[in-house]
This record gives sequence, C-alpha cells and structure tokens, in this order.
Amino acid sequence: MGKTVIFGEFENIKKHGYGFETGAKAFLDTKRVIFTDEKHSKHEPRFFCLGKVEGTVLTVRYTRPGRIRIFGTGVWRKEKKIYEQKNKA
Repeated sequence: MGKTVIFGEFENIKKHGYGFETGAKAFLDTKRVIFTDEKHSKHEPRFFCLGKVEGTVLTVRYTRPGRIRIFGTGVWRKEKKIYEQKNKA
C-alpha cells in the first residue's frame, strides 16, 4: 500500500523543502513555541508551532477544526529568532 498523500504537501515540499509529516514532529519538541497567526485568522483560527526537528527550527502553520490540520511547514529566520528568544537559558 502506498503512502497517504496530503493535500498541498507536494507543493510545500517543492517550495520549502519539508513535508507535513516532518513538520508534525515540531509538536514533539518540549520547548516548542505556539502562538496565534493574527494576520491570517479571519475565516478560522490559525496558529504557528515553532519546534526543533533534527536540529532545525521548523515553523508549522496549522489550524484546529476538531483536529490539527497542517497547511505549511518550513524554515524562516524570523520564527527561528522567536524560538531562540523564548528558549534562552
């Protein structure tokens, strides 16, 4: 049986280099940072999860209509800086 294809994942991999399955691992980071995406929450609440996966801080964009639905995963400098500031020792 083949792997499940998630809507938009191929485009995300092509554009940002990461799939949603990899992005989901950011939620496992005990130092993850979660906050609301105020700019894009007009039609539904949207969130960011910043978490370290295999040594890289990933930004996962998601919504929770009953369960988490990831619609973007990638690496962005701004969010990496937020993660590092929130996790200062």
